[in-house]
Amino acid sequence: MPDKTPSQTRRARLWRSAESQGIPLRAILVTVAVVVVTYMAGKLLYRLRDVVLLMAVSGFVALLLNPLVVYLQRWKVPRRGFAVAIVTFWAVLVFIGLAIAFGYPLIHSATHLADKLPSYVDQAEHPHGWIGQLIRRYHVQTWVQHNSAKIASFAQSLGKPALALGKGAVSLLVALGTIFFLVLLLLLEGPKMRSWILANMTSERAVRVTRVSAQVNRAVTGYMAGNLLTSLIAGAVVFVTLLILGVPFPFLWALWVALVDFLPMIGGALAGIPTVLFATTHSLTAGIVTLIVFLAYTQIENHVLNPVVMSKTVQINPLLVLISILVAASIGSWIGGLFGGFVAALLAIPAAGAGQVIVSELWRDTAPPAPAGPPGPRAGAVAPAGAGAAPAGAGAAPGDAGAVPARAGTAGAGTLAGGPAGAEVAGSEPAGVTKPAT
Repeated sequence: MPDKTPSQTRRARLWRSAESQGIPLRAILVTVAVVVVTYMAGKLLYRLRDVVLLMAVSGFVALLLNPLVVYLQRWKVPRRGFAVAIVTFWAVLVFIGLAIAFGYPLIHSATHLADKLPSYVDQAEHPHGWIGQLIRRYHVQTWVQHNSAKIASFAQSLGKPALALGKGAVSLLVALGTIFFLVLLLLLEGPKMRSWILANMTSERAVRVTRVSAQVNRAVTGYMAGNLLTSLIAGAVVFVTLLILGVPFPFLWALWVALVDFLPMIGGALAGIPTVLFATTHSLTAGIVTLIVFLAYTQIENHVLNPVVMSKTVQINPLLVLISILVAASIGSWIGGLFGGFVAALLAIPAAGAGQVIVSELWRDTAPPAPAGPPGPRAGAVAPAGAGAAPAGAGAAPGDAGAVPARAGTAGAGTLAGGPAGAEVAGSEPAGVTKPAT
């Protein structure tokens, strides 16, 4: 009976046909699969951009608060849960204080406007006072009479922005609550997650990951601490300047400068421009003095404070930080608008520090081995012993004298390993030779 060989599957015939025609079908399919998976992952991340943005902000805040938790654990609060509770409580108090500091002037101004609004309306209806002078000079009343229909439609459309503002406020509260709980969970469960990840690695890789993560943490926290110190100094300088000049709300503008100056390279300009303009509205002298103080402080910060403060921490390349901020701000504004660009600019700083440390580690690990130098005195110490054993072998077997130099290393090794045997050969007759009968 003829042997029945199992027929090949369609997939096997397809592979064989492609190989016979020289077509790298497997490589093509793998490339297409990688492109499709990457595209789908990008689409998924774009869909989940709000969640990713909240997680990124939470991770950044947890990274800033974690050194305080570790310090409390080393000081007097060994339980991590209690340390996290204390740090979280004070962080919430600081956030509420900042919200009150920024919100109180706005509420006060709105209340003052509401109180003065009837008098402004009366001055507009019966042209007198400074509002009446403006209305008479620019013929505002005539313009209002000719465009009353447009003004009425515009007033009706103001309800939509107010509704959108209310929805935005609710969304902001929900986002803040989500960030709070994410930060809390990251601070509590972060060490457990780290231990679990390291436990599933080999010992060598775990040691390497621990070393690299420690360097990244030291670089990021050191840079952020130094930047925070310079920002606080900038806020203090602005507060004293505005207080001396009599500019309203000096503490509010000092907080604004301290927060925005936290962004390296571009934070000083972003914080200084509105502050100088507000001081100019108070008086021209105050605006000029504030501008001079900003310019002088910027030079002192860049050439004195930053070198002194940053030299105490792990240095991150400023050019790398600037490029990272520009790229991250562009990507963040494309994904999440103005808020996304601001958050991405903040996250660019730890990302730049982590990237610098990781690239340095990879560069060091992939470096070629150093060329071997000349042998030391201990490397050639065996040679005299082998050389001394060669004559003994030559005396024992004169017929093999020509083969001894070729195996000098072997003879020397054997002589060192078995010294008594060599002594026997040198002091007695060769093995296998019998004495003649007497």
